[in-house]
Amino acid sequence: MFIRSHEINTIKIAEIISDDIIIQSAQDGLDLMGDIYYQGFDKVILHEKNITSEFFDLKTKMAGEILQKFSNYRIGLAIIGDFSKHESKSMKDFIFESNKTGHVNFVSTLNDALNNFSK
Repeated sequence: MFIRSHEINTIKIAEIISDDIIIQSAQDGLDLMGDIYYQGFDKVILHEKNITSEFFDLKTKMAGEILQKFSNYRIGLAIIGDFSKHESKSMKDFIFESNKTGHVNFVSTLNDALNNFSK
């Protein structure tokens, strides 16, 4: 795992770069959040390929647990990917509602993620 640092208006953003799955459980999400926070970052960008597919099955409650932690600790999160392949209505609604609140965003490009963090 490698962290690419971005900065927008004094906001430090960590983009997680890896060929491996980084988030396999809710605890992995919490550990990543803690690690990023202690390194002085304010926001996190993850790529969909680095998150287990179980995250996108809302019955596992993993997505809710992880996103709630990021919200509680006020650490912004952007997940980059192609979410059109998730055909479940509940997942589409979850993504829509997350994007609406603005604290956790599901986006298609790095530029979209950075633009959301600059608002």
